[in-house]
Amino acid sequence: MAIQTSNDGVAEVPLALVSNAFLDELTTGLRARPIPWEGYQRAALITQAELNYIKAVEKKTGEDLSRVVDKEGNVYGELLIGLLQKLVRVDTIQSILILIDDLLLDHEERADYFLHLSQTDASLPYSPLLKYTSLCLRSEDSFIALKASKILTTLLCASRKPSTEAAGELFRWTTAQLQSKNPAEVDLSVQVLESALRQRSIRLVYWNTPQAIDALVRILKVENPGPQMQYQVIYCFWILTFNEEIAQELNRKYDVIPQLVDIAKSAIKEKVIRVVIATLRNLVEKAPEANLAAMAAVKLLQFSENLSSRKWSDAEILEDVNYLKAQLQENFHTLTTFEVYKAELLSSRLTWSPPHLSEQFWIKNWKELKKENFALLRVLARLLSTSNDAIVLSVAASDIGQYVKRDPSSKKFLQEIGVKQKIMELMSHPDQEVRYNSVNTSWSLIGGKV
Repeated sequence: MAIQTSNDGVAEVPLALVSNAFLDELTTGLRARPIPWEGYQRAALITQAELNYIKAVEKKTGEDLSRVVDKEGNVYGELLIGLLQKLVRVDTIQSILILIDDLLLDHEERADYFLHLSQTDASLPYSPLLKYTSLCLRSEDSFIALKASKILTTLLCASRKPSTEAAGELFRWTTAQLQSKNPAEVDLSVQVLESALRQRSIRLVYWNTPQAIDALVRILKVENPGPQMQYQVIYCFWILTFNEEIAQELNRKYDVIPQLVDIAKSAIKEKVIRVVIATLRNLVEKAPEANLAAMAAVKLLQFSENLSSRKWSDAEILEDVNYLKAQLQENFHTLTTFEVYKAELLSSRLTWSPPHLSEQFWIKNWKELKKENFALLRVLARLLSTSNDAIVLSVAASDIGQYVKRDPSSKKFLQEIGVKQKIMELMSHPDQEVRYNSVNTSWSLIGGKV
């Protein structure tokens, strides 16, 4: 599917994007079960008029359902939300949710049957549906929460002024669901995000939801997803990066640029490359100062030059690639060597790029590593302790040696944070280059000459 934007550059996402075979299968299995509506009426839980309205639509779908509901849409909206508020039996709630979803399927205009309820109660129509997403976090019945989340998404997408409170609660639910062991539930939750985030006014709500971005990033970095899930998650990042504040902070907080470039380099599906490049374009357009150095550190210009020489079935890919390449060529010369070095260091992907081997670089920039309570020096120390990559270990050890030569007074601090001990351990590392650079740096740390 080609990515499209509206005239003001805001992402347009199809409303009916939430389509999940797992949920559809559950729905089919539950649809035919009888519900004791007459018993509810005899018990005075519903009125005779409500019973008549229910019986008029029970077991109807498609055009048969439309002929009945569209005559009194607002009545049915109020009825069904009211039933969710006052009935509690699981099979009944399931049946009501199926009926609401049937009403909304391929008919986004019917969302108004429910949204008009906010005129008399600001919590409606969302609160009864949100109740079932939050309750089902502690229940074995996932169907109710999944179906309710799909309905909530449709209502939020259709609203001219979506409820930020409802969006916040829905996003807390999706964040929890992204930890599910059931891939189908994760897939549905990501689809919810793809649709809901089309609303500009709730993108920052998602951005500010605790652990929300972490959960999405984790899918890309830890779960090793297939091409379709890669596409869906990056699609969410693409939509989010239309917001300038998010574009400013996304890579700084979550280091996504190296991951996105790695995914594009190894992608087989064209649409995965397409959405990565579109996201990177947003980052350059909305927040160049925040993102260009990180792009330089992962050699994005060279990669974009490679992409521009390929043949693409989607012409928009080449347009975005050429735009990205032009912007990188125009702006990279304004970056200082230290900015590129810092971006590389913060990405945790050290290579033997020119700054690491340049005496002039270290003479000019060593003091930068002292700033903010030795923040960058601490990053090097962390890489020594956590990385398993021989090149990263070699470069980090070398950088620490270069720094200590300019600041001998830092030896005590480096010993306190465990660097000296780690360097000593790396002197027996199986990789020859790691051993060599560790030995050199050890001489600086103990006071000898390299």
